[in-house]
Amino acid sequence: MTFKRFPNRDEIAAVRTEAEALEPGEHGTTNRRLAGRAMARRGHGGVAFVDLVDRSGRIQLLFQAQYGIPDLDLGDIIGVAGVPTKTKRGEPSLQVFDSYPLAKIRSPLPDTFHGLTDVEQRYRRRYLDLLMNEETRADFLLRTKMVTAIRRALDQDGFVEVETPTLQPTYGGAFARPFVTHHNELDQTLYLRIASELYLKRLIVGGLERVYEIGKDFRNEGVSYKHNPEFTMLEWYEAYADYEDTMRRVENLVERVARETIGTTTVAFRGNEIDLKAPWRRLALVEALGEQGLWTRDEADLRARLHERGVETTHDRTWAQLVDHALSHFVEPSLVQPTILHDYPVELSPFAQTTENDERLVERFEYYIGGMEIGNAFTEINDAGEQAARFALQQAEGACGNVEAEPGDPDYVEALSYGMPPTGGLGLGIDRLAMVLTGKDSIRDVILFPALREQK
Repeated sequence: MTFKRFPNRDEIAAVRTEAEALEPGEHGTTNRRLAGRAMARRGHGGVAFVDLVDRSGRIQLLFQAQYGIPDLDLGDIIGVAGVPTKTKRGEPSLQVFDSYPLAKIRSPLPDTFHGLTDVEQRYRRRYLDLLMNEETRADFLLRTKMVTAIRRALDQDGFVEVETPTLQPTYGGAFARPFVTHHNELDQTLYLRIASELYLKRLIVGGLERVYEIGKDFRNEGVSYKHNPEFTMLEWYEAYADYEDTMRRVENLVERVARETIGTTTVAFRGNEIDLKAPWRRLALVEALGEQGLWTRDEADLRARLHERGVETTHDRTWAQLVDHALSHFVEPSLVQPTILHDYPVELSPFAQTTENDERLVERFEYYIGGMEIGNAFTEINDAGEQAARFALQQAEGACGNVEAEPGDPDYVEALSYGMPPTGGLGLGIDRLAMVLTGKDSIRDVILFPALREQK
């Protein structure tokens, strides 16, 4: 028998289930073919026991001298054929009649009992982390299941998945520094996108009405437990919807995805038990800052109040930056249970429509879980003249020293001049939601290959 191709290879989990149904000492009657990595070995006399592992799980292989006992090193990849069995001690196994070496290990594995425990090496050599730590494999399979559930929900709600450019001649859609590159043939400066927003809204103008994209964004910023310069974002835009419609859609989406992914809406995250079930708490930004004694539109007054609380503000050049600083220091950490923080100052929100009651505030919300922002949403500006004025406001922010201010996009303003329906739009951080559902404290634990400083 040859194992060079596997048209009928069985997964370990299926064979293990079959073996578990047997009585101790009983053999199955169906021939099974498995392939995987040998991760443990025991034995005495003419019998050897080997733990075989594949993506689906682990099973014990039973080798007997009469059928041949292969010379194996831990980590070797082998193919085997045999029948399911249960040992007299009740261990589900595969009685092996034939085996074939598939790949020989050349470097020794880390301690197979303790696994790969060095945190930095887990990130640098993720292949070993996945190989040695079943929890790591489970977390990344859960992340994949989460993304699948998001796609399924949006597809069923009539959204169309699209792709927009990653290399863009003008970056926009968020407050962030871009990565810059150069296209030799076009002799043109290009930017890795910081968001897909402005291209997706062009598609709303074009009549697609409900669109979404799950893709990579890139922001040339610091690295922390919740920041990676390359990250995955879901953005959707829905015509004839506003930010209240979007609030309901996102809280219901997260609840549904949690149920499909982990079977419950209750998660343990950063030392807290959190219930993701809709509806979520609503809290106005002005009210939240007011509770902290930090709501004022006077820049000098706000700076003084922050100084009194020991907050360093020398890098905050504008009132909008001070407000953002106040939020991150004193409001966000308190938003442990899912909370929608809404109605932001216009200075912080270049793409959101103003509220009906106060033109200094806009229909924008951010939503938080475990004291961490998960995403951002607006009732989108759909008037070309108003959008041009907002870009001008952002350019003034930039002139005052805000290096993350929106640079403006005349082509996008032209697109709006052809008419965009009232639209609700949202961004959701896939990595951060994965952190919540897996209970991981660091974004590096849910990104297969996180950004790391180069080893010397």
